[in-house]
Amino acid sequence: MRTASAESDGIYATTEHLVALEARARDLSFVQKAGSHQQLAGRMQSSLRGRGLIFEELREYLPGDDIRSIDWRVTARTSRPVVRIYGEEKERPALLLIDQRINMFFGSRLSMKSVTAAEAAMLCAWRILGSGDRVGGYVFDDTGISEIRPHRSRNAVIALADRIAEKNAALSAAYAGPVSPAALNDVLSRTASIAHHDHLIIIASDLNGHDETTRELLLRLSANNDVICLLIYDPFLLELPKGGEIVVSGGALQAELALGRGSTRSAIDGFARQRGRELRAWQKALGLPMLPVSAAEETAPQLRRLLEQSSWRQRRR
Repeated sequence: MRTASAESDGIYATTEHLVALEARARDLSFVQKAGSHQQLAGRMQSSLRGRGLIFEELREYLPGDDIRSIDWRVTARTSRPVVRIYGEEKERPALLLIDQRINMFFGSRLSMKSVTAAEAAMLCAWRILGSGDRVGGYVFDDTGISEIRPHRSRNAVIALADRIAEKNAALSAAYAGPVSPAALNDVLSRTASIAHHDHLIIIASDLNGHDETTRELLLRLSANNDVICLLIYDPFLLELPKGGEIVVSGGALQAELALGRGSTRSAIDGFARQRGRELRAWQKALGLPMLPVSAAEETAPQLRRLLEQSSWRQRRR
């Protein structure tokens, strides 16, 4: 039996470790440095403009603007009429989709991809709860999906951590159960059945098993919701050793790869590059961010850096 700990060994993530990430989430900045639009700042800003609750920006006066919104001090300083723009607050529940399938049980350096996905999702969950929004989600593996309905409470986030840790602990190199690439589409389909509009959906996965159905489901979800893909990866495929042999497993089956052979290296490299091209094309076509999170680095600093650097901005409704 594994001992519960607030520290992760990189192979498994306990409930205690995932709950302890609350402190790391407090100092995460989900605000773009180049603008005033927040990415995961909690309550969603709607496109309704007027005398709302949140100041957004200053801009030049346009015909039809309410003269009461003119900022007279700035107008006097710039010698041209300038108005203050506000956005109304609107609650937005968040759904996190956390991949704990056997394909995530791989790591060449610091952590397994399954642990990195768990940490990234929980950092987001704690940050969103801290902003006052409801948090819930789905944790899926090769055998099923666990659901936590969105609630605005620490108990809901802790329950999500419990489900993640439970499925995470079931992963093993000796796993001989079913391998389900279709599980990704199953969880996206279930999400689409309840997230009709104004949800924040965060997917922490390597997107293994993606196909045209995955693309259509993401398109459907992103039409009326904000969707972020935290693309969990391990740099091993990008930096293959020049020689030696490795044994890889998909659960029930194992295969030995001779990395010294040019044909083997070429095939693996071609697979990785093609997959990267597909996902980049999706990102461009769907207009949703796919933020690469490496299992070879600490999760919290990466997430902070990626969200600050991302050019994605919330959909203005």
